[in-house]
Amino acid sequence: MSELTQQHCQACRKDAPKVTEADKKTLLKEVPDWAIDEIDGEEQLLKVFRFKNFTGALAFTNKVGELADSEDHHPAILLEYGKVTVRWWTHAIGGLHQNDFIMAAKTDAVYTEPK
Repeated sequence: MSELTQQHCQACRKDAPKVTEADKKTLLKEVPDWAIDEIDGEEQLLKVFRFKNFTGALAFTNKVGELADSEDHHPAILLEYGKVTVRWWTHAIGGLHQNDFIMAAKTDAVYTEPK
């Protein structure tokens, strides 16, 4: 399990620094199944999680929502039958912050929790 799961999000202002290219490479090693995608000029972390049915996907979505509220950092979540797409990025800075990698690691931990 990634050490990022032991960290907590920091409040970000508009002047908070985005992660550097070197930081991205290092942090992606901690969340290897996540991809960096760009939407409307903003980099985002993206991962699709697979489930046997809608009920499992919905339960996972709710757990990620609770996690997001506990860290006060919220993703974009697309819930579909058998899959959930999660995107993390920091709205205040229009891109990626270490918080996003922390939340990606914590999302992976929620997914691997015993059901």
